[in-house]
Amino acid sequence: MIVSPVNDIYRQAHQGSVAAIIQVLNDKLSDSGVRTRAIFANGVLQLLCEAATAEQLDRAALTERIRKILESISPRNVRRVNINCRIVREQQLLWFEEINRDPDGQLLWAQEIALRRPNPIKGMFQDLRETFSERDDLPRTLSPQAVREKRQFNRGILGGVVLTAGLMLAGLGVYAMTGGKILPGQPPQAADSPQATWKSSIKQDGDSFATAVRVAERAAKASKDAKTPAQWQEVADMWGTASRLMSEVPNNHARADVAKNRTQAYRKNQEVALRNLK
Repeated sequence: MIVSPVNDIYRQAHQGSVAAIIQVLNDKLSDSGVRTRAIFANGVLQLLCEAATAEQLDRAALTERIRKILESISPRNVRRVNINCRIVREQQLLWFEEINRDPDGQLLWAQEIALRRPNPIKGMFQDLRETFSERDDLPRTLSPQAVREKRQFNRGILGGVVLTAGLMLAGLGVYAMTGGKILPGQPPQAADSPQATWKSSIKQDGDSFATAVRVAERAAKASKDAKTPAQWQEVADMWGTASRLMSEVPNNHARADVAKNRTQAYRKNQEVALRNLK
């Protein structure tokens, strides 16, 4: 099967080819009399739009139309686009340098936009379709063995994409069913999370007062970054542990009176954290 030239251009544009992106834009904007050129510079797709009249370069309408076209393509590694518009003139090979040198004298207007990131699962299946559209587009000069190796490679990609997508969907399902909480027997959160490692990282030296202070310090730090119900639950557990440890400080301890006050203070902090769960 021969791949459609149109589909091939869209595939190249999705993969980040600036030439293909320009071709798609020019095709989509041909009815408005707008022609485009582009260059990728400093992480931004610099887009030049030219037309015979200023009316054809209406800022709001053209900006929104370009945004929709680019988001439908979803070109890889392109998140920021700077749209530069001017009345058409003779071809300038160094148009971007000319614009940078004298933007006021060159342009009608310029507008930078940020493209929305595509859904990651949708992106996986889009890449999957592109991979398998190449299966029947292999060069006829390849040997049968090379063709088999290419197709085996594509099947490996398929397996990896399907497995990854399945794991992501399963993870999202479990997260939704548990309200973001960890079920018994599940592994803890990532090791770089303050809430995931506090129990193992708190020094245990037999002094309930000192240990309680360390737990309270960790709770205070974690509460500054807590946002999700699971994180607030962990903060509440820290304050509860700190309060319990303070209540276990013996009466003959040098700071027994302080321990009694802090037992109540830590308990109140736990109640505050629990309210943030609602």
